[in-house]
Amino acid sequence: MPDEKPNLSRHARHLALAQLGATGQERISAGTALLIGVGGIGCAAASYLAASGVGHVLLSDFDTVDATNLGRQTLYGPDDVGKQKARQAATRLAQMNPDIEITAIEKRLDNAALADAVKQADVVLDGSDNFATRFQVNDACVAASTRLISGAAIRLEGQLAEFGPDYTTSPCYRCLYQEADESLENCAGNGVLGPVPGAIGTIMAIEALKHLAGIESRRGVLRLFDAISGELRSVAVAKRDDCPVCGL
Repeated sequence: MPDEKPNLSRHARHLALAQLGATGQERISAGTALLIGVGGIGCAAASYLAASGVGHVLLSDFDTVDATNLGRQTLYGPDDVGKQKARQAATRLAQMNPDIEITAIEKRLDNAALADAVKQADVVLDGSDNFATRFQVNDACVAASTRLISGAAIRLEGQLAEFGPDYTTSPCYRCLYQEADESLENCAGNGVLGPVPGAIGTIMAIEALKHLAGIESRRGVLRLFDAISGELRSVAVAKRDDCPVCGL
């Protein structure tokens, strides 16, 4: 396991923050983050979590690197095409910060395996590209009372939503999307501007670090990013009493 004391040189700028300081950085260094998907969103989020000293980063992705990924998935290069994303991402992150623990999960997490992985985490960042996975991850986070940060990007738009960890008062992802919204499906047939997933993943990393450090953060909020206008707006998500997952 990594040393939970912060690296004073690496984290000097964090230590200088009144809102963070040594106590906040120690909490980050003792924390565990689970990333579902190491694509464009996951690459950006994982990079900042690792660089910021999150003690244990779990990377879940069963896919391999494709040449079409290279324009936006910044942990991979041409030599990685055909190789497992989780393994290659873990290798890059270990080079970036050898002081933390990184676990590559090179299979699809379902049912008990997903539940176990979520229980290990203090925060889950979901950058998957399909609703079946998003719903499963949400259900596991509600069951484990784990903070969930969910992100998506397509064309020149992105969004992220934050829920939990107390789902008796916080809405969950199912309160926001009761059924699959086909407009949010993957970017293979719709295209995406390369930095847009990175922008979403970066904001997700900020929110995850805030949660780990104990900095007050909003929950039950949907943030919508428009790359054309450059605007980021927030919309409150109401908890549904009839939600099949977190409803009262």
